[in-house]
Amino acid sequence: MEQPGLPDSAKAFLPGDRFDEAATARATVDGHGTVTGWSEGARRLLGYSPAEVVGKPATRLLDQDVPAELVRGIDVLPRWSGTVALRHRDGHRVEARVLAHHRLEADADPGWFLVSPLDGEAAGLWDESLGVWAFEQTPCAIGVHDIRLRRRRANRVAEGATSLPEREWRGLRVPELAPHPSSDRLERAMARTLETGEPQYMEAYGRVPGESREHAWSQQTFPVRDPNGVVRGVGVTAHDITEQYWARKRLQTLNDASVRIGSTLDVVRTAAELAAVTVPEFADLVAVSLLPDLDGAEATGPPGEAPGPPPGCPVRLRLVAHKPAISGPPEAAFALGDVVSYSGDSATAECLATGRAVLRAPYDASLLGNALLEAEVRALGVHSAMAVPLRARGATLGVAVLVRHRTPDLFDQDDLLLAAEISARAAVAIDNARRYTRERDTAATLQRTLLPQRLPRAAAMDVASRYLPAGGPGGAGGDWFDVIPLSSARVALVVGDVVGHGVQASATMGRLRTAVRTLADVDLAPDELLTHLDDLVVRLSAEADGTTPDDQAAELAGGFGSTCLYAVYDPVSRVCTLASAGHPGPAVIRPDGTVDILELPVGPPLGVGDLPFEATSVTLPEGSVIALYTDGLIETPDHDLAKGFTRLRTSLAQPAADLDDLCDRLLGALPPAERHTDDIALLTARTRVLGRVATWDLPGDPAIVAKARKLVVAQLGAWGLDEDSFVAELLVSELVTNAIRHAAPPIRLRLIHERHLTCEVSDGSSTAPHLRRARANDEGGRGLLLVARLSRGWGTRHSRSGKTIWAETTLSCTVPGT
Repeated sequence: MEQPGLPDSAKAFLPGDRFDEAATARATVDGHGTVTGWSEGARRLLGYSPAEVVGKPATRLLDQDVPAELVRGIDVLPRWSGTVALRHRDGHRVEARVLAHHRLEADADPGWFLVSPLDGEAAGLWDESLGVWAFEQTPCAIGVHDIRLRRRRANRVAEGATSLPEREWRGLRVPELAPHPSSDRLERAMARTLETGEPQYMEAYGRVPGESREHAWSQQTFPVRDPNGVVRGVGVTAHDITEQYWARKRLQTLNDASVRIGSTLDVVRTAAELAAVTVPEFADLVAVSLLPDLDGAEATGPPGEAPGPPPGCPVRLRLVAHKPAISGPPEAAFALGDVVSYSGDSATAECLATGRAVLRAPYDASLLGNALLEAEVRALGVHSAMAVPLRARGATLGVAVLVRHRTPDLFDQDDLLLAAEISARAAVAIDNARRYTRERDTAATLQRTLLPQRLPRAAAMDVASRYLPAGGPGGAGGDWFDVIPLSSARVALVVGDVVGHGVQASATMGRLRTAVRTLADVDLAPDELLTHLDDLVVRLSAEADGTTPDDQAAELAGGFGSTCLYAVYDPVSRVCTLASAGHPGPAVIRPDGTVDILELPVGPPLGVGDLPFEATSVTLPEGSVIALYTDGLIETPDHDLAKGFTRLRTSLAQPAADLDDLCDRLLGALPPAERHTDDIALLTARTRVLGRVATWDLPGDPAIVAKARKLVVAQLGAWGLDEDSFVAELLVSELVTNAIRHAAPPIRLRLIHERHLTCEVSDGSSTAPHLRRARANDEGGRGLLLVARLSRGWGTRHSRSGKTIWAETTLSCTVPGT
C-alpha cells in the first residue's frame, strides 16, 4: 500500500526493501578470524561473492599489515570504529569506514559483526529542510531563548502548550508566557544553565490555558552554543508525561492507603482514614457508608457474613465518614451517624446488590436516589462519581462514594480500578475493626459479670476497688480482684492477673475466681490455698482440648502463667497473712503516713507445679491501708518497675479523704499513654480492730461445760445481748462438749461480737467433725445437727496446732457502737 505524500524516490523501497539492505556492507567474523557471513552490500564493496569469502580468513581482505598487539588490544573492546584499507577482488585498494561490534552475548559466537555504509558521501549531506521540518513536527515541545531568557523560537507543540501563536509571545520570558510557580522554577533552571553551561532537569504540573485537562511535563534545559563553543542561548525541551504522572500518583495513593488505612481497630476511624487518603489528591469529596447493623459494636450476626440487598431494592446506609476537599457551603445534607435511604435504581443500590464498582462519568444527579443528596450534588457541580463496594471475606459491608467537581478530569476506568483496590484494603481493615470491637465488647461484658458486682461489707475493714480495662488491640484482659468474708470476722483480699486478653482470658479469670472462693470456704491458709489453686491450673491446662501442658493454647486456657496474691486479715489479732504466686507485693500506708511495699517471698506463677508457696504474716496498726494491684498499675511500656513503684509511693503518701479518692488518685497519676496499655485491677482496704472479743482457756473436764455456759451468758449480758444468750448458750454447750469428748486439749472458747455473734471452740486435734443422722434410739450424734440448725453458718478451720469449730448466729438486736 502506498503512503500518501511519499516521494517517488522513496516508493522503490516499499514494502519489501524499505531499508535498502544493499546500501550497507555487512559481514560476520568468528572468534578465530574466519568469515561466517557476507551480505550483498559487502559484495558491492569488494566484489567477492559469499562463496568466495565465507569460511576463509578475514585477513585475506586486508590491504595492510595489522600488528599482533593491535589485534589483542581490539579483541577486548566491545566495539571499534575507524578507516580500514581493504583489497578489492580486482586488486585495487579500497578505503572503507568500518564499525565493528564485538559480540559478547552468552549464546552467540564470540566474534565480530562488521558494517560499512556504501553511500557515506550522500549520508553526510545535510538537508536543511529536513531539519526545519523535524524541529516543527517533533512531538516534544522545543523552545529557544536568547541570553536574556527571551523566547526567540519554538515549535508547534510549544505553541500548543501556551495556546498562543508564535507572533504573540516572541520576545517574552517564560513567566510572562504562563504565570505559574513552575514557570518561575523553569526560568531559574535556564539561568543556571547559562551560568554553568550544564543541562538542568525538572518536572512541572498544571493546566494549559484554554484546556480543561491538566498536564505533567518533563522539562530539560540545555545550552545553545555557536561553532566556537560560546553559549548564545538556552534551549528547553518538554515531554508530556501526563499518563506516567497519573500512574505514579495512583501508585502513591495506593501506597498511602496501605500505610494510613487501618492504623487503629476502630470502625469509624478506619472509614475516616479511607476518606483522608483519597481527598484531595484523588477525589474532591468522599462519603463512606456502612450497612446500619455493621458499623461497629452494634453489629449483629456472625462477622463478615452480611448479605447484600437484592437488585432493584431500596437500601439504607449509615454515613460514617464524609470528607470534602474544601470546607464551606454548601453544607452536607446529612450528618455523620445518620441513616440515609437510596432508591433501588441508584448507583449506590446497584453497587451493593452486585458487589461491583459503578462508574458514572459524566454524572447525573438524578441517579443518586435521594432528593436531599441530589440537591447537594447539583449545588457542588459534580461531573463524575464512583460507587465502590466495601467487601471483605466475601461480604459487602458498605459503599464508598467518590466524586469530582473541582478537578476538571472525569473519573476513568483506571481511576475505578484504583478506587476498588483502595476500598478493598479499607474493607478488610473495617471488618477487622468490627470483629475486634465485637470480641472486645464480649470480653468486657463477660468480665464485668465475673467481677464482684458489689463488695461485701465487713467489720474487719472498709474496702474500695477500681478496674480499668486495657484500651489497646488486646481488649479486656483477665485482671481480677475479690473480697471474701471468712469465719470469725476475718476477711480475705484477692487480686490476680490472667495471661492474655479477650474472651479466653476473661473466662479463665472467672474459673480462677470461682476456684479461689471455693478454696476460701474451706478456710485454708494463704500458702495452702495457692498450692491447691496451682494444682487446679496444672490439671486444667492438661485437660484443655485434650492436649498436654506443653501446648501454649491449652496452658493459657487453663490459666498457666497467671499470678495471684491472697491475703487474710484478722481484725482481732491485727495480723495479715499473705502469700504470692508470682504477683507483686501490696503497698501499706500506716497511720503515720509512711508507705511501705511489702517484700513477700514471691512464689512461681500458677501452673508451674511442684514448687512451694510461702506465707508471710505482718501486724497492721488499726487504720492502716493496704493496696493490692495488678502490674498494669506499676509497669510502664518500657517495663521500668522502679519508675512505677516511685509513682505508686508518691500517690499513696498524699492524704486522701477516703478510699475511693485514693483509688481515683492512683489511676489519675498514670501518664495518659500508659492508662490503657494493660488491665489494671486495684483493691484498697482500711483495717479495723474488733474490741468485743472474749476468750477463755478451758480444761478437758466434762464438768466445765456448765461453767462455759455461765461465762457466755455473763459476757453477753455485759455486751447488752441478753436476748441472744439462750441460742449462744446452746451452741457453746454443744461445741465444748464435742471438744471434750472427741478432741484433745488445749481447749479454748472465744466469742466475737461484730454485726453477728461468733462462737469458737479450738482444740488440739486435727480430726474434723462431720454431721451424721442419728437414729431414734441413739443417745448422741445430734450435737452438730443442733449447731447447724441454730446458727446462720458453721464450719471448721485447721491450724498447725489443731482446729477451730465456729458457729455464727444472727443477733436479735443491734447494740449501739457495734
